[in-house]
Amino acid sequence: MSYQVLARKWRPKSFDTLVGQDHVVRALTNALMQNRLHHAYLFTGTRGVGKTTLARILAKSLNCETGVTATPCGICAACTEIDRGRFVDLIEVDAASNTQVDAMRDLLDNAQYAPTSGRFKVYIIDEVHMLSKSAFNAMLKTLEEPPAHVKFILATTDPQKVPVTVLSRCLQFNLRQMASPFIIGHLQNILIQENIVYEPTALHLIARAAAGSMRDALSLTDQAIAYGGQTVNEAEVRAMLGAVDQSYLYQIIDALLANDGNAIMTGAKIMQERSLSFEAALNDLAQLLHQIAVAQMVPNSIADDLPERAAIISLAEKIPAETLQLYYQIALLGRRDIALAPDEFAGFTMSLLRMLAFTPNEVTLANNNKVALKPTTPPASAPMSKVTATSALQSNVIHSIAIKELDQIVEQANDPNEPLRTNVEANSAGVNQTSNEDASNNTKSFSGDWRGLVDELKLGLARALAQQCELMSYDEHSISLSVPESQKHLLSPNYQERLSGAITQHYGKKIRLQFSIGGTGNTPAKQMSQEKAHAQANAETAIEEDSFVQALINDFGAQIIPNSIKPI
Repeated sequence: MSYQVLARKWRPKSFDTLVGQDHVVRALTNALMQNRLHHAYLFTGTRGVGKTTLARILAKSLNCETGVTATPCGICAACTEIDRGRFVDLIEVDAASNTQVDAMRDLLDNAQYAPTSGRFKVYIIDEVHMLSKSAFNAMLKTLEEPPAHVKFILATTDPQKVPVTVLSRCLQFNLRQMASPFIIGHLQNILIQENIVYEPTALHLIARAAAGSMRDALSLTDQAIAYGGQTVNEAEVRAMLGAVDQSYLYQIIDALLANDGNAIMTGAKIMQERSLSFEAALNDLAQLLHQIAVAQMVPNSIADDLPERAAIISLAEKIPAETLQLYYQIALLGRRDIALAPDEFAGFTMSLLRMLAFTPNEVTLANNNKVALKPTTPPASAPMSKVTATSALQSNVIHSIAIKELDQIVEQANDPNEPLRTNVEANSAGVNQTSNEDASNNTKSFSGDWRGLVDELKLGLARALAQQCELMSYDEHSISLSVPESQKHLLSPNYQERLSGAITQHYGKKIRLQFSIGGTGNTPAKQMSQEKAHAQANAETAIEEDSFVQALINDFGAQIIPNSIKPI
């Protein structure tokens, strides 16, 4: 007898042996036990999760010679013929090959005849979303009011393409992707009965590569058995899948924590020599970082039988939580952008170097020297000279700037919409300049130029409020502003607080803002609008009065399109 692949040999033949779809099994079992049978069922889900298998089990339950039951006997003529695919009253149709309306009409014409040997005539239409619009229309009436002896079971991987008129006539069940523990447990059971030696880590790799599909997992297991010569072990499964050895990832993380750039590049070159997929490496690195983060926050959730459990727990104790989140974000961004890199090796190594650059252990200054984030102080017994005091002061300022910048980096890294950036070099290079500017800011006073002040301030969202304010009066400690009636919605406490804080920071002293509604409307926004309109009018006048343009109008009947004129 020819070899039968595992996916066919171990296909479930009853609800009890179906794995990972308990929510659907429970609903169908209760319906069969209570004899509450619908005429049309729709099973949806990704590939290899059991849609067709479930349809065949349901067909056996409907036609078993013992009666309609949730536990078909499996030994009667109907059950055995359905298992072998030879039951005359079970009609399986591949909609991908029979998309046209004529095939559907022939199918429905035969539906009116009573079943030959079974209790029900069951139609299983696989990939039903592939039917044409005319074919769907042809089956609507029969699908809604079929003969009592007909049951329709539809299956699809893309329910969005099924017309709502068909969906409303069916009981819909969404089959979930298989969780890794279900896949691993099922594979262990099969390999034990097949007398195949296996390593648990290899099954973890297969389950991860299957991405929720039990059929894919069984096909990969078949391939692993052939590849390994009747054994399934970790090393050979990794080679077969092109998966990255976890030891490389652990070495990379250790090198990052040790700030060892040489070790990082050496590890990446070894991976390149072994022709490993760097896109898969970034994906596996992100998965490993996720597991470490879970181990930090919820240690008990890490499975005891996980092969890497000890290493994950160890790393969870070493890596600060904020650094871990930063690494995870960079790994995701690197995986997303690796297709844009010159090659995969460059994309992978740049992601690692980005992690190294932003690791908050030390700060790279403009001269490429490493400055430890610790304020340097001289020994207590040594007298502090003027130069030493100045150096210590600058070191402390650099330290505070570095800490602040790294906090911003971590916050930006956690926001996928914000690019990572740092201004440490500029800040550290201009420490003295910043100190001098702060000193001069303390002597500034508001001159009455409200629009000029608005242009200088870094306001963010509060700029909308500032540009709609008209200056009414001011003194050394307060500024009175008026907002037009049409813009009073901008007077939110958040905007007021941001504007007040920006002004206080700009002048180095507390200045109280007073807001009112009304005024003449002479706001910076109105002034800019008037200036823009004036510039537009001047531009249009210049075009109209241009001699070349006039010649085009007179000689060729050209027309000026006002909306196309933009001031320079």
